[in-house]
Amino acid sequence: MNLTDQINQDIKEAMKAREAEKLAALRDVKSKLLLEMTKDGSNEVDEGVAMKILNKLYKQRMETAQLYKDQGREDLAEEEIAQAQVIKHYLPEQLDETKIREIVSEIVSQTGASGMGDMGKVMGMATQKMAGRADGKVISGIVRELLA
Repeated sequence: MNLTDQINQDIKEAMKAREAEKLAALRDVKSKLLLEMTKDGSNEVDEGVAMKILNKLYKQRMETAQLYKDQGREDLAEEEIAQAQVIKHYLPEQLDETKIREIVSEIVSQTGASGMGDMGKVMGMATQKMAGRADGKVISGIVRELLA
C-alpha cells in the first residue's frame, strides 16, 4: 500500500472515529500530495518527494506551534503539535547526529573532498542519501565542520 492509499484509509478511519485534529492533518497531507500529482501530470508521487512534503508540513506545524506559544495561545499550540504528531507518524525515523556524521564522513572520503569548495558536491550526495531522514541544516552544519 503506497502512501496516498494509506492516507486515504486513515482519513476514513479518522472520520469514523470523529478525530477532528487527525482528520485536519491528514486532509492537509492529502491536499499537498494531490497538488504534487497534478503539477507533473502523473498519478503517483515519488516516495522521496512525498517525504519532503511531509517533512515540510511537520516543520510548518512545529514552527506555528512555537509562534502560538510565544503569543501565549497554548490551546492553539497544542492543536498544531497534535497535528504535527499525526504527520510525524508517516515520516521515516530521523537519523541521529552521530549517524549523520558517519554517513557524511564516508561521503567526504569517497569524493576526496578537502575544502569548502567541495561542499556542494558533498551536500548533494548527502542530502540524496539521507532524503527525508535528516534535516538539511544539520547535514550542512556537519559538512561545514568536516570540511573546515
